[in-house]
Amino acid sequence: MHVPDGFINAPVSVAAGAVAATAVAVSLRGARRELDERTAPLAGLVAAFIFAVQMLNFPVAAGTSGHLLGGALAAILVGPFTGVLCVSVVLLMQGILFADGGLTALGVNITNMAVVTTVVAYAVFRGLVKLLPRKRRSITVSAFVAAVISVPAAAAAFTLIYAIGGTTDVPIGQVLTAMVGVHVLIGLGEAAITALTVGAVIAVRPDLVYGARGLTAPLKLRINGELVDTPAAEPAPVAARSHRKVWLAGLATSLVLAGFVSFYASANPDGLEKVAADKGIDAKAEDHAAADSPLADYGVEGLTDSRISGGLAGVIGVGVTVVAGTGVFWAVRRRRTPEPQAGSRSGPQNGPSHVGESV
Repeated sequence: MHVPDGFINAPVSVAAGAVAATAVAVSLRGARRELDERTAPLAGLVAAFIFAVQMLNFPVAAGTSGHLLGGALAAILVGPFTGVLCVSVVLLMQGILFADGGLTALGVNITNMAVVTTVVAYAVFRGLVKLLPRKRRSITVSAFVAAVISVPAAAAAFTLIYAIGGTTDVPIGQVLTAMVGVHVLIGLGEAAITALTVGAVIAVRPDLVYGARGLTAPLKLRINGELVDTPAAEPAPVAARSHRKVWLAGLATSLVLAGFVSFYASANPDGLEKVAADKGIDAKAEDHAAADSPLADYGVEGLTDSRISGGLAGVIGVGVTVVAGTGVFWAVRRRRTPEPQAGSRSGPQNGPSHVGESV
């Protein structure tokens, strides 16, 4: 759903840029409360993972493909404020280095793909986890539903922006129907990726999942036929290497997806491109300002082998995104206000957590 230059007029693009800048500023402040010694490096990895998975367009209908937006996944893994920043970092890297998403439309893209998806997804997620049993399965189910809803919500937001500042005169009702319809299908793919990823992280390190905080239940033992809570254990200190295996596994997965699996992605236009061509809203689309970038269109200039060119571009993109993202989040983390003493924080401590488990 990367909006190119020329789709939205200058005044509305500027206004969307102001909205995006405000959202990023608010998120920078909010992320200080979300980031800690565990989630700061994870946030940079989440941004790189979203970059990698966005290269994997999957078919959703005849002649149409879709890809992950990532707002739901980021919000649930590292928090809604940090999630907005994760997707924003990805969009910035894509726009500057890979000529994907217009530079004048960067504000529109951040508003749609980072802010709307993250806010909608996290609101739905939090509402569901309050209603469902406090179990790990409830978190993955809630993540699935939240992701499904977030994608057509972003499509509707784009249609609203286009109704205000579109550069062509087209029936907005038809655009809305087409955009929401195809992005409901894309949302199902987004939901599957989000639920599988969240479920995988919860299975090995539930304490790293922001959306699982506050949902932990004490481990129970069956004694004389009754379930009783085990005594609370002292929080275990987090070793510097405690998240290293997860981080390395996530980075390796991102590199494989971007460097190898992306070659097999669908070549069909994504949902926005298809609707734009069918409804004529791309009549005044402009060439990207970074069209001459050596990495434009996810290929390396000078390499004639498309597999090597695309794979190397993907690997470079993952590397740049993880470095940029980690740098941003560590800087935000360092500006964090000192926390209260242990015992006054809400949410789980650094020790192991058990979500709705019993033995």
